[in-house]
Amino acid sequence: MEMKKEYEVVWNNFISLLKNRIAIVSINSWFKNCSIYEIKDEELDGKKIKIITIKASSDYIKEALKKRYLDIIEELMENILGKQCVINFILPNEITNINEAVDKHNVINSGSKNDITVDNTQVINNYEKNINNYENNNILEKYTFDNFIIGESNRLAHTASISVAEQPGRLYNPFFIHGKSGLGKTHLMHAIGNYIIKNSNKRVLYVTSEQFITDFTNINMKKSTDYIQEFKDKYRNIDVLMIDDIQFLEGADKTQREFFHTFNNLYDLNKQIIISSDRSPDDLKLLEERLRTRFSWGLTVNIYPPELELKKKIVKNKLRGQALANMVSEDVIEYIASNSENDVRHIEGAVTRLYAYSAIMNQQDIDLKFANEALKDYLKKSVYMDSNISKIQKAVADYYNITVKDLKSKKRSANINFPRQIAIYLCRNYTNESFPKIGLEFGNRNHSTIIHACDKIKNDLKENKKLAEVLKEIKDSIN
Repeated sequence: MEMKKEYEVVWNNFISLLKNRIAIVSINSWFKNCSIYEIKDEELDGKKIKIITIKASSDYIKEALKKRYLDIIEELMENILGKQCVINFILPNEITNINEAVDKHNVINSGSKNDITVDNTQVINNYEKNINNYENNNILEKYTFDNFIIGESNRLAHTASISVAEQPGRLYNPFFIHGKSGLGKTHLMHAIGNYIIKNSNKRVLYVTSEQFITDFTNINMKKSTDYIQEFKDKYRNIDVLMIDDIQFLEGADKTQREFFHTFNNLYDLNKQIIISSDRSPDDLKLLEERLRTRFSWGLTVNIYPPELELKKKIVKNKLRGQALANMVSEDVIEYIASNSENDVRHIEGAVTRLYAYSAIMNQQDIDLKFANEALKDYLKKSVYMDSNISKIQKAVADYYNITVKDLKSKKRSANINFPRQIAIYLCRNYTNESFPKIGLEFGNRNHSTIIHACDKIKNDLKENKKLAEVLKEIKDSIN
C-alpha cells in the first residue's frame, strides 16, 4: 500500500532533518524502507497530540528503531507537526488486508509508547511461509544480527550486511567479506540468510567452497545428465547464493570455471551473491583473474581482529545467562580480553574453560588470581605476541596522530603509509612473529608487502638519523 501524499510530505521532511543528526549509512540501513502508515489526532490529558504509526520493513528494523532512534523520531516529528507526538510501529504483516478481512481494525494505545496492536491472527500467507521454510538452504538459525557483537573492527561489515539483507540483489552485488578465521564472517552470512528467509520468500543457499567442489566433482564422476541438471537447479535456481571460504577454490581449475559460469548466471539475473574469504580478492592470486575481477564488482569489506573493547563485549556476552556471570570481576574480563588471541572462538573458549575450572574447584568468587591459574596454559601462548603488536600499533598511531584502524586499512596516502611501515618494522624487530603473522595483523597484507616495509625503514635509517630518534621515542612510549 502506497503512502498517502500528505504522509509522504511529512516523511520526506523528517528524512531531511534526520540527515543532520545521523550518518547517511545509518539512514539507509534503518529508515530507507520505512514509511508513515497513519497519523491520527488524539487527546491525552486534555492536550491534543499526534499518534504517528510508522511501518517498519521488518521486526529487526522495528526493534532497532524503538531502541536506538525513538527519541530522535519523536523530536523531529514534533518539530514538523508542531504538536506532541507519540510514535508507534507496525509491520507489513500486521496491517489488516481490507479486501480479505474487512472486520479487522487497528487498535492504537494512544496513552503510551507501546506498539500498535493488530488483530490479524486469521490472515496467514501459507505460500510464503512454506517457501521460507525451504529445507535445503543450510542456514543455521542460531546466527542472527541480534546476537552479533559489534565493535569498531566489524561495524562496517555488520552495517553493510544488514543493507544486503534488506535489498538482496539490488544494492551490493556481489558482497565480499574477508578477514582471518574466527572473526565473524560466517556468522554474518548466516545472519543475512536468516533475515532474508524471515522477511521474504526468496530462496537462499549457503555452502562452503568445499561443498561446491564436492558437488561439481560428482558431476564428472557420475556423468549423468540428470545429475548435471540437479547441480544447476541447486546453484542457479535460487535468489541468494552464499559461498564460504572461497580461497579453497584456489588450484581447483575446473571448479573455478564452473563457479565462473554460475556467478555470471546469477549476476545477470540480479540474484544476490555473497562470498567470504580469509583474504581480499586481490590477494587470491591462484584464482582466475576474471573471477577476482568479478568479486570486486560489488562491495568488499574487511573484518579486522577485534580491539580490546570488542573482546570485552564478547567475554561479557559469553558470560550472560550463566551463573558464572555474577562471580567474575571486571578485571578478570579485561584480563581475558587482553590476553586472548584475536579470534572470537579463542575468547569464548577461555570463558568456557574458566567456567569448567570454577565448577571443578567449586569456586564461588572468581578473582584475577583464580582466573590466571585457570587459564595459564590456555592464554600464555598468545600473551606476548598479541600484547606487543597491539601496543606497537597504538604507540605508532598516537605518535602520528592517526588511528590503529588507519594502519590496518588499505589507505596508501603518505601520512598513513609511512607510519604503517614504521609499525611493521618495529613489530618485525621487537616481536618474535613471522612476516605472514605481522601481515595478518596489518589488514591481511601479503608477505612481500611486509618485507618491503621492513627493508624501506631499514634503508631510511642508514641516511636519516632523525628517524632513529623517532623510533626510539616510539619504543620508549610503549608500556
